[in-house]
Amino acid sequence: MNIPDRKEDQVRRLLEGPHPVVPAGLAASAAARGDRLLRRRRALRRVGWTLLFAAAAAFSVWAWLVRPWEVPPSGVSPPLEGW
Repeated sequence: MNIPDRKEDQVRRLLEGPHPVVPAGLAASAAARGDRLLRRRRALRRVGWTLLFAAAAAFSVWAWLVRPWEVPPSGVSPPLEGW
């Protein structure tokens, strides 16, 4: 008997045997757990988007005030020639 036949026989024996008793509140508790997970995931997604928009707004305000793309004024004035 090769390996696939042996596994198939084991599966057939498991399916033919007595089935375990399922607890009464299993479906309700699984649904409640799924609802909790969905609410938590939704809340985390909202917090993430809120933080992303807050960071983008803070960066925009900082860039508008500091203007990092402009060259800072030099501390030394150019020589006055031709007066």
